[in-house]
Amino acid sequence: MSFFSNFQSDKCPGAINGNPVSGLCEKVCVQAQKIFDACIKQIQLENYTLALTDPSPAGPTYPLTFISARSLSSSGTVTGLAVDRLADKPGYARVQATVNIPVEVLYTDANGQEGSAQSVISVKQDVLLCVPAPSIMPYRITAQASAVCAEGTFNAETVTFTVNACVTVILKVAIDVELLVPSYGYCAIPPAQDYSQEVCAGFFELPLYPQNKNCRR
Repeated sequence: MSFFSNFQSDKCPGAINGNPVSGLCEKVCVQAQKIFDACIKQIQLENYTLALTDPSPAGPTYPLTFISARSLSSSGTVTGLAVDRLADKPGYARVQATVNIPVEVLYTDANGQEGSAQSVISVKQDVLLCVPAPSIMPYRITAQASAVCAEGTFNAETVTFTVNACVTVILKVAIDVELLVPSYGYCAIPPAQDYSQEVCAGFFELPLYPQNKNCRR
């Protein structure tokens, strides 16, 4: 039996006696990422060492002067993952991992030439999350992360920057699933409105002839 024939519309919000109301409860199977649990952590890292790789342009003249560093995407890489289910708290687990956040470092070299290099900020996580029961489709731990560094000092001996960083990490417990959901149908996409700078708008809104209100006696 398919999901379409195994659907009961009277269980859907907006249905009366099994009949959908105002187009609600069309049977739609969507493929989505279901988030079973998530948590956010915001931390400040002081005196963190950024190792530089792939400088552009290549071969900058040292010493370097730090401008800024920040992540260019919201993706973090999870490594060293360990999930330990808790016997005294069913459904929950201790999740330990390292989240690696790619960042781009901007600087100027000794000749005043602007350049950039790649680096990584690694943050250890040790949190409590709700983890689903074992199933054929396995869950996965994913991370979204963002980092920004406003100030830094160049270390000539190690060719690194020492920075203070503001970091946000979101850990998620996710599974790709197929969900049966009510629907109003397809989205109506309106036509695009071209941007135009109305240079004459203020002028055209003036009256054609002056008003003589101030000339009345």
